[in-house]
Amino acid sequence: MPPDMIDDKFCRLDINMTIDGQIVDLEIQVSNEGDYPERSLYYWAREYSSALGEGGKYADLPRTIIISILSFRLFEGDNFHSEYQALETTIHKPLTDKLSLHYFELPKLPEGVTADDGLKLWLALFNAETEEELKKIEAMGVTVMNQAIGAYRKVTATGEFRELERQRHYAALNRNSALYNAEMKGKAEGKAEGKAIADKEWQSVVADKDAEIANLRAQLNAK
Repeated sequence: MPPDMIDDKFCRLDINMTIDGQIVDLEIQVSNEGDYPERSLYYWAREYSSALGEGGKYADLPRTIIISILSFRLFEGDNFHSEYQALETTIHKPLTDKLSLHYFELPKLPEGVTADDGLKLWLALFNAETEEELKKIEAMGVTVMNQAIGAYRKVTATGEFRELERQRHYAALNRNSALYNAEMKGKAEGKAEGKAIADKEWQSVVADKDAEIANLRAQLNAK
């Protein structure tokens, strides 16, 4: 979804659905900005708590599912799909079925996806980076996938989309430049501060030694 401000996030798509009475929130995350497990849990808490209307009963809260499609590795291991629930830590008995967090890590997606594996096929579409990869999916002849690719090409061909992409690109460059300059400034200030502290500590050591020498001289003179 296009951002309200050009410097806001552009590459994240949120889709909120109600399926068979369940709340499903689909999140697409392109870059690893840190703390994603906590962020996805916050998404769940936001959706789950907002479903309780005034005078409603806790038992009526719907099952809430967060699906995260990630363009980066988040967990150890080779499984491209992980599901987290609230479980008792010893016997692993579920506390409730109303918490479900699914993570799909695209870099772990296996090669050789076939037309009869709908889940992997959709993930392969999200993971496609070149026109050749899109054509491979089209060649499988799966109607819904070809419809999705056709819709993608129609959207990306518009002048509005290309302009948003151009602005997003330059906004990202400006943001990266600002972060780099801020980091360099911080390092320079840190070095200056460290030198000032070291000089102060050295001056303190010298003063202590001068005091010791003066005390020894006083003792020798007294003798």
